[in-house]
Amino acid sequence: MSMFFLTCTVQATKVLDIPLIVTEQYPKGLGSTVPELDINNAVAVFPKTKFSMVLPEVEEKLKSLCSGNVRHVVLFGIETHVCIQQTVIDLLDRTYEVHVVADGCSSRSQMDRLFALQRFQHSGATVTTSEAVLLQLVGDKEHPKFKEIQGLIKTSAPDSGLVANL
Repeated sequence: MSMFFLTCTVQATKVLDIPLIVTEQYPKGLGSTVPELDINNAVAVFPKTKFSMVLPEVEEKLKSLCSGNVRHVVLFGIETHVCIQQTVIDLLDRTYEVHVVADGCSSRSQMDRLFALQRFQHSGATVTTSEAVLLQLVGDKEHPKFKEIQGLIKTSAPDSGLVANL
């Protein structure tokens, strides 16, 4: 995974006005989100020590969005086999439809990443790619924001490291 996929997905939340909730694993010791990601449009940024991002304050934020009608959550970030995995499990337990952006997730080892993505599929989450989820969100070339989204995905994406390992 490269920063390209994360940046593309974060930029799309701005273009499409999709609420972005960010959690940061122990920012006091590990540091905050890198500035290159530009999460200034986030509706909330929560520090955490728990591996799952499903914290009481995140649950409250989800309930407050769209009058509590949020049913789909798109996840991307680091440590696929730890933070993303525990978040997927917690969200599925709460009956959210979970979509994991495979090329927007990383782990320290490719093996951990691949096994986590397989587990997500077996657990009922949708594992997808950044381009696929962005085009699904606009749904039609006639969408008023299609050209902006197309501009984000038009750049040749770097190798995600996933295809060679399937």
